[in-house]
Amino acid sequence: MAEKIGVLLKDPMKWLLGAALLAIMAKVQGWGDYWVFGLSALGLIPLAGLIGKATEALAGHTGPRIGGLLNATLGNAAELIITLVAIRAGLLELVKASITGSILGNLLFVMGLAMLVGGLRHGVQIFDRRQASNYAVLLLISVVALLVPSLFSHSIGPENSPGVEALSLGVAGIMIILYAAGLIYSLRGARNPVAISGAQLETVAPHWGVPTAVGVLAIATFGVVMLSELLVGVVEHVVASLGVSEFFLGIILIPVIGNVAEHLVAVNVAAQNRMELSLEIAVSSSLQIALFVAPLLVFVSLLMGNPLTLIFNPFELIALTATIFIAALVAMDGESNWLEGAALLAVYLILGLAFFLLPTSG
Repeated sequence: MAEKIGVLLKDPMKWLLGAALLAIMAKVQGWGDYWVFGLSALGLIPLAGLIGKATEALAGHTGPRIGGLLNATLGNAAELIITLVAIRAGLLELVKASITGSILGNLLFVMGLAMLVGGLRHGVQIFDRRQASNYAVLLLISVVALLVPSLFSHSIGPENSPGVEALSLGVAGIMIILYAAGLIYSLRGARNPVAISGAQLETVAPHWGVPTAVGVLAIATFGVVMLSELLVGVVEHVVASLGVSEFFLGIILIPVIGNVAEHLVAVNVAAQNRMELSLEIAVSSSLQIALFVAPLLVFVSLLMGNPLTLIFNPFELIALTATIFIAALVAMDGESNWLEGAALLAVYLILGLAFFLLPTSG
């Protein structure tokens, strides 16, 4: 018993699972929207982590190629579920902000923290310069795909006009085709950042059997759906009463909730002097959001009756463009140090402060 208690104390994620039960209790017993919001947010963190661990465990049983496919399709499952619930509730601006925030968080916060921790521990860290160039090209292509609908829509018509919706659907379809091409490329044995192989993550994946992994994946997914419903159900009231920007919640909070476990893995492997894998985790997640999750939401939103277009506001466009170019410049030389990590974190904090102070009417 003492050993089990010791293990629990060493793993704060297990403590946070209690928040999931408390969130349900807060809703049933009417503790108030703030309690429901806070406890749901905390409870989603370990559940998202369990989805990631179950996916990695399954990847370890399927071989590197199929494992890479699993990581590519389920890597952002928790965040996808949260955004689907938000679309059904009609919170389209929150969804767009979470898309932007996921890319910013992975390329500035995660990469920055990984380079800072790895650089302080190991000095200059080296990774494949050619692969970093491939990452940079795909990131630039993905941000161009997100920018085009926003820039051209003003000359086509209002955001909800048939022409603008057709443009968003067309761009989304092309992005999914490009993502599928990347998966095919990786399944043929080539390295591709949209699909990290199961072999690369085998040292950080839990050693679960297939039934255990499938069971954990199913239970955690169900839990994420329930808590997402609770979180989204009170988010508008919380935003209005606190006076914070909806962009801030979407750009900072939602990506952190959905990807904190993956973020910790990226920082941990960087601390082990495996900067190349850490970089690949961060970039892979960003590309999955840009090339798969965002366009998928465009099509799914039509079925839900709340069409989502790839029309971002000027603040999001500026943040996305700056982030992609900064991350590409940092990674192009094939090496990193703690100062570059600190610089990325500084940019992330500056953008976070700006979005925090942005009026809700943004």
